[in-house]
Amino acid sequence: MTSTPSWDHYRAFLAAWRSGSFSGAARTLGLAQPTVGRQLDALEAALGLALFTRSPSGLVLTEAGAALIPDALSMEAAAEALVRAASARPDKVEGVVRIAASEVVGGLVLPPILASLREIHPGLVFELALSNRNEDLLRRDADLAVRMTRPVQTGLFARKLGEVEVGLFAHAGYVKRHGLPATPAELPSHPIIGFDRDDTAVRGLSGAEIFNRELFAYRCDNDLAQIAALKAGFGLGGCQVPLAARDPQLIRVLMDAFSFHLEMWLVAHEDLKTHRRVRAVLDHLGAQLPRYLRGEALAD
Repeated sequence: MTSTPSWDHYRAFLAAWRSGSFSGAARTLGLAQPTVGRQLDALEAALGLALFTRSPSGLVLTEAGAALIPDALSMEAAAEALVRAASARPDKVEGVVRIAASEVVGGLVLPPILASLREIHPGLVFELALSNRNEDLLRRDADLAVRMTRPVQTGLFARKLGEVEVGLFAHAGYVKRHGLPATPAELPSHPIIGFDRDDTAVRGLSGAEIFNRELFAYRCDNDLAQIAALKAGFGLGGCQVPLAARDPQLIRVLMDAFSFHLEMWLVAHEDLKTHRRVRAVLDHLGAQLPRYLRGEALAD
């Protein structure tokens, strides 16, 4: 290594990797394309490595470049965490809090909870990372997370909030047109809403074995899209029971045959749980999410 590269160089490297081109990286970073090119040239020169090869389809990582991605992502996460930490005064409940959550929890459960917290602390700003994969809190991808599986990493504060039941439902409009199956054996005669390529959410869960991809007439790996199809009356689909209870048009189907439970955990980096902005969110979520699990009305 001839010199120590700056974070700007690694940032250009990640942007080029994600976009697959100098021009795409320049648009992402708000820089001129020649500037991005110079930063990548400087990074390659400093490291003594070729990080990309050029192909007709764009930039392709070399083996050496691919090896840098995990550490570069860690640098990016740390830089973003630093900005969030600097967004708040230590004596105030304010600043940016990044929350990782599943698509359903983040998209449908958290908004009213965060709205009520914002009324109490208007200086808070929320960033939501919605994904069914677990963000790496140790790498500071997020300040805290609501997870549907037990955390396995050490160095984290973790609190089990309870369990949420998932059941099979149909919209009243669909039931009026097509009726309901009386037994699991009748399921193939109804259109089922389910996963496309990612069966992680149902793999190994009791009751989920009655489904397989070939049964599905609507295949999508986005849980919010599945729920939208369910509410549109497309067919039968899974939904968290407390969430379905909010909509009187959703009717439970085959309750005894299809029911399984997901754990819900509130997780944060051990070093962050005492920060005022993070602590306020942890306390509020810790109070409101168990109410959701019990099917109670959330705070306005």
